Amino acid sequence: MCHSGILEPVAVTRSRSSWGSTRKLPSGRWQARYRADGVWRAAPATYRTKRDAEAFLAATRADIERGTWLPPEQGRIPLRQYADKWLEQKRPTLRPRSQEQYETNLRLHIKPTLGDKDLSKISPSMVRQWHADLLAAEKPGAPTVAKCYRLLHAILATAVEDEMIPKNPCLLRGASTDRPAERPVATIEQVYAIADAIGPSLRLMVLFATFTGLRFGELRALRRDRVDVLHKTVQVVEQYQELSSGQLVLGPPKTDAGRRTVTIPDVLVPELEQHLASFSGPGPDGLVFCGTQQQPLHRKTFYRNWNRAAEEAGLPGFHFHDLRHTGNTLAAATGASTKELMSRMGHASPRAALIYQHATKDRDAAIAAALSKLIVKGAPKPGSRKKATVAKLRGPQDAKESRTAS
Repeated sequence: MCHSGILEPVAVTRSRSSWGSTRKLPSGRWQARYRADGVWRAAPATYRTKRDAEAFLAATRADIERGTWLPPEQGRIPLRQYADKWLEQKRPTLRPRSQEQYETNLRLHIKPTLGDKDLSKISPSMVRQWHADLLAAEKPGAPTVAKCYRLLHAILATAVEDEMIPKNPCLLRGASTDRPAERPVATIEQVYAIADAIGPSLRLMVLFATFTGLRFGELRALRRDRVDVLHKTVQVVEQYQELSSGQLVLGPPKTDAGRRTVTIPDVLVPELEQHLASFSGPGPDGLVFCGTQQQPLHRKTFYRNWNRAAEEAGLPGFHFHDLRHTGNTLAAATGASTKELMSRMGHASPRAALIYQHATKDRDAAIAAALSKLIVKGAPKPGSRKKATVAKLRGPQDAKESRTAS
């Protein structure tokens, strides 16, 4: 329509049926219209060629016949409005830290670009551009971009289930996969160097993180009655999560597999007994690792000591979680099976356990050394090697004839 309110002239309709038609516009592009639910509707875009417009009609006709077609107006709700509703409905099932991360990623990385777009207007190319822009920016970094993509995919998957949109526009292969850089593995000597440097009250926490594989939140929530010194076991049934405000929230482990009983290496038992007597909170529910006045350790306080100790031990930039990585790698090197590693680590999926079973140079050298011993033990003696080889090459019957002739 022009500014005077008079309709612009259009070309003669080139094809028409009882439910769909195409026509050429003055701009040279093609428009497609179709009839659904008793209403004539225009395609959401115009097309360069008549064939492209007819392809849209054919796809729409197929959707109608399959019963998968949705009225375009059904998805005319801004993403930010739908995402807020989605998060509100998810809230009862989310852990506090996960809820906080979802809210942050929506606010900082999804809503600014896509928040005002209607669900029905978000296309695969729009998602692709949003994802590429996030990766190209200095922040937030690839791991957070993967989390944002997974969140957007989950929200739009629910929109498909709610019949707001016909299909999910998040189609980027591999975009949801987080590929963090491989973390370093410390030697046992380096672990003890950090434990010595961090101070007596936190020494055992470093050793436990390494050789029992407990996570930071699980160690902070560990109580006396969960530790069985006699049978050398520790029960993991809860953990502390710390929100950005500093609030600590006590809750169960991340998955059911996180609830587990872990055996303590014998060598740590004397250290455990000394720690319980000197530094743990009183009573059965006293915290094993605690801060001032027997209160839970706060992340900021702990990491101030941790960073100093790692620096003194010659490992600047070494993360506390790298101790768990170190311990799991050592456990895998003992020959533990995937199932055994999963149980000790508290993982429901074998994926993480398999990471620690990858071949390392040191482990490969040990395997080669063991193979060498087997070869030496099983190989024929130098004097008999030639005779045995000849017999093998000539075959059993020839060997027998040879012995008869001699």
